[in-house]
Amino acid sequence: MTKTEAQTRSELIDKHLAQSGWNVKDPMQVVEEFDILMALPEGIAEPRTPYEGHQFSDYVLLGKDGRPLAVVEAKKSSKDAAIGREQAKQYCYNIQKQLGGELPFCFYTNGLETYFWDLDNYPPRKVVGFPTRDDLERFQYIRRNHKPLTQELINTAIAGRDYQIRAIRAVLEGIEQKKRDFLLVMATGTGKTRTSIAMVDALMRAGHAEKALFLVDRIALREQALAAFKEHLPHEPRWPNVGEKLIAKDRRIYISTYPTMLNIIRDESQYLSPHFFDFIVIDESHRSIYNTYGEILDYFKTITLGLTATPTDIIDHNTFRIFHCEDGLPTFAYTFEEAANNVPPYLCSFQVMKIQTKFQKEGISKRTISLEDQKKLLLEGKDVAEINFEGTQLEKTVINKGTNTLIVKEFMEECIKDHNGVMPGKTIFFCSTIAHARRMEDIFDKLYPQHKGELAKVLVSEDPRVYGKGGLLDQFTNSDMPRVAISVDMLDTGIDVREIVNLVFAKPVYSYTKFWQMIGRGTRLLEIAKPKPWCIEKDVFLILDCWDNFEYFKLQPKGKELKQQLPLPVRLVGLRLDKIEKATDTAQTTITEREIGKFRKQISELPQTSVVIKEAAAALARLEEENFWITLNHQKLEFLRAEIKPLFRTVSEADFKAMRFERDLLEYSLARLRQEKEKAETLKAGIVEQISDLPLSVNFVKAEETLIRASQTNHYWAKQDSIETENALDELNTRLGPLMKFREQDTGPGPMNLDLTDTLHHKEWVEFGPQHEAVSISRYREMVEALIAELTEHNPVLLKIKNGEAVTPDEANALAELLHTEHPHITEDLLRQAYKNRKAHFIQFIRHILGIEILKTFPETVSEAFEQFIQQHSSLSSRQLEFLNLLKNFIIEREKVEKKDLINSPFTVIHPQGIRGVFSPAEINEILQLTERVAA
Repeated sequence: MTKTEAQTRSELIDKHLAQSGWNVKDPMQVVEEFDILMALPEGIAEPRTPYEGHQFSDYVLLGKDGRPLAVVEAKKSSKDAAIGREQAKQYCYNIQKQLGGELPFCFYTNGLETYFWDLDNYPPRKVVGFPTRDDLERFQYIRRNHKPLTQELINTAIAGRDYQIRAIRAVLEGIEQKKRDFLLVMATGTGKTRTSIAMVDALMRAGHAEKALFLVDRIALREQALAAFKEHLPHEPRWPNVGEKLIAKDRRIYISTYPTMLNIIRDESQYLSPHFFDFIVIDESHRSIYNTYGEILDYFKTITLGLTATPTDIIDHNTFRIFHCEDGLPTFAYTFEEAANNVPPYLCSFQVMKIQTKFQKEGISKRTISLEDQKKLLLEGKDVAEINFEGTQLEKTVINKGTNTLIVKEFMEECIKDHNGVMPGKTIFFCSTIAHARRMEDIFDKLYPQHKGELAKVLVSEDPRVYGKGGLLDQFTNSDMPRVAISVDMLDTGIDVREIVNLVFAKPVYSYTKFWQMIGRGTRLLEIAKPKPWCIEKDVFLILDCWDNFEYFKLQPKGKELKQQLPLPVRLVGLRLDKIEKATDTAQTTITEREIGKFRKQISELPQTSVVIKEAAAALARLEEENFWITLNHQKLEFLRAEIKPLFRTVSEADFKAMRFERDLLEYSLARLRQEKEKAETLKAGIVEQISDLPLSVNFVKAEETLIRASQTNHYWAKQDSIETENALDELNTRLGPLMKFREQDTGPGPMNLDLTDTLHHKEWVEFGPQHEAVSISRYREMVEALIAELTEHNPVLLKIKNGEAVTPDEANALAELLHTEHPHITEDLLRQAYKNRKAHFIQFIRHILGIEILKTFPETVSEAFEQFIQQHSSLSSRQLEFLNLLKNFIIEREKVEKKDLINSPFTVIHPQGIRGVFSPAEINEILQLTERVAA
């Protein structure tokens, strides 16, 4: 039945307002049928500018001072809410004209769809609920008091690197231009969290935001983010504090996992307004926001910043679409190569050693098993001829302790050690399963018992002992032991442990995105101010690749294309609609009616608190009309497939084992309707097998023994009448479906366990990544430094330098000749290249190597000068920052710059007039003084 406007208001809109705390019956909160010329609530001045005619606004929401905060224009549910758009706008302007003061906020709704229009600021947008009075008063305060973001200084103590400032400035300028969605692509370790904290700080100081939400996908990352906000914004109240379960409404910074926030917005008992946050940061936004958790963004339609480390050419186009960016063009990007090649580097580069065992390469068979092991197998009663596995089957269908033992031994041999050169530095072992991780842990314990089980420990998210102070992750991060964290997914992404110097890929990886996330665990440089005794220096980290991952991604740069699977409830509904359509087409009315009844029941059980369901209110309202179901034609079925079927992705609390059984029964029934006899037989065999797996030893199952045994006979399935068949299938679903959780799944004998000696097939260094040249330079420097350390013990000139005494030019020349004789590549020119300092002389390099004098490289000097300049001018625009970054790189590359260069290419790319089009004359003078200092 079509609702009148009065019914729409009383049955829908009044309830939505009440949910947001508005009492429609309290005239101090809400005035219905607000006459623009009506007598005003007590304490409000008389109208200043009367005008002809009366206008009645359906609702006016009042602030605590009694003044209008918002206008709500209502239309009946059968009409398009947008019909009220211009009407609501006029009411807002007329109320302001009459009463003076601030322009009310504008809403128009048909009870099923609601739109919010912040007039003079943003275009209208669809929202899922009304703001509370506190929300509207906060919006009003922000609108009245916010300052221009282009002039807001950035706190460089939080995020002071040039690219971080450029990223923040790009977002702040976008907000000034009324954009609401942003995407930052920044390599792991470049400070995405710090950048977003500095952004939150700038927005709060400029009065653009009072409440910010930082979303992460795991508890460990939430704890990490909480610590970062506490460090950098210590005076801003945060949620949650230790032990807090229910959300507190009086904080400024909120950090939450996706599941926690989804539960909060679906829990009406602790109602959280969809307008509660002014700014949301979504960490690792490439992963967690497509399916169920996209609901969070649908609920809070506010200014949103996505963070990801995935390279722009790999990011799924869905991510760009969510943040309204063109494919491949995020708001700002900073790559691993840029960070690792910066001078000084912002990220640590890596070396890769490929390790491959004989069994990995050639498989496990009679041909590859040693004679000694073959004898051992015979004594154990195993037939060697039956053992035949490919190398790719390791850790899947066959487990060989000897292969894992060899990997652990090679790791201990080749890994980067701590400064004592004995114990491995902090390391992550990436394993394929928890069982695999436990086996690795056991091997470490058996091979190195002197460490009493503390050297290597398994860290998996399922283990509650991982989290919190003193937990395994805290021990790995902040204590000497364990040195090796054995991980299954948990440490693959997001975890920030700067002291990691080794990564071991003890499993194959097929996702390019995840692969680079895993590599990112090692890219962070040390915090020099806070050295930890087990890692006092780090200039490179080591990757031991035991499964040819680097080779795989060279051949397939994007990895495996993973097909997105439809959630089980969506597939079930799709099958039901197919069955309804087939039954309708073949005039089997009874089956059609039965399936429609089941479908309507499924619809009634959708989670009503889900924002996805709330946003689909208009589509769902069509189904409430009884006429809709009387003749379910193809057009209506297509509507159900397009609009209703996708809503079932919100079903998260269900007996999925029972649902799978129901799906199989539906598929069987549909195959019979379509007369696909062979398919029906195959499906029937699968159903009978599932039923036969039910354990009669369980009392609940035993109670259905008669039906269980009957359904395994051919007689049970031989019914000719279609209604009889449907009755039988319904009986199976109703009585046996709930028992499927007890089913004894036949998983077979499981993988074969072997303990065979594996041998090394080959081991080689892999050249990969941006460190090619750096490796050769570092080796040159290692050679020079080792030679000088050796000669210092007895060379009088070197001893004089070490003791801080002056040396004569003749002594310097003699030392240079000696070093050149010892190694012909030690020349002043090559030292200048290796140490990247074009001005230092021979003795200065010696003093630098002996630790008496610190020589900054030319790129370091230039970068440091530019960084200081940017920090001193933190109101620079993103275009000005881009120009300075180009100028810095130009000087580092050319080692000089002239005034005329600044109005020519490449600077004309940023503005046709070069520097003159970007900076004022006074600013240009400052920049010229800077270039003279660094390039002289």
